[in-house]
Amino acid sequence: MERLSPSSSVLIVVDVQEKLAPAMEPVAYARLLANTAVLLEAARLLGVTVLASEQYPKGLGATVAPILTKLGEMGVTPIPKMDFDACGEPTFARELSMTSPRSAIVVGMESHVCVFQTVRELARRGITTHVVADAVASRRDENRAAGLSLCERAGGIVTVTETVVFDWMRRAGTDTFKAISKLIR
Repeated sequence: MERLSPSSSVLIVVDVQEKLAPAMEPVAYARLLANTAVLLEAARLLGVTVLASEQYPKGLGATVAPILTKLGEMGVTPIPKMDFDACGEPTFARELSMTSPRSAIVVGMESHVCVFQTVRELARRGITTHVVADAVASRRDENRAAGLSLCERAGGIVTVTETVVFDWMRRAGTDTFKAISKLIR
């Protein structure tokens, strides 16, 4: 397995939306928000490309405010979709292909539906795909666990926020390391 490189990675935020969020298992959802914020800030500091999706925003609402604000600061607009797999949306697929990533890091909800289907397709396309276990959620924890298992069986690598961030950074002692290490204390 090769090291994650900021220049060849894409961070994908899948469907963290207003009307879906209250149905999530509360502990997993809180962890998702905190860790997605860390990953987004690390991506900003390290120049990692970020893409985001929204499943049927007319019915499920916009991306939740804390994440939408951060995405806006980074110049990222969530891409609306109807397909559960984000890659099934032509606009998303086009944006993804323009970045030509070697690695994709996936966070969001729900683990066993949109996250899984997106991870499966990314892996099928030959992109080394990491699903961040502490930054995904489902309505029930058993669905979250099943989703992570399905992602792994589809070729995804189950990982955690700190592993991704420290792999991107490579070394301690830099200004970026100091900024990011404050976020994960």
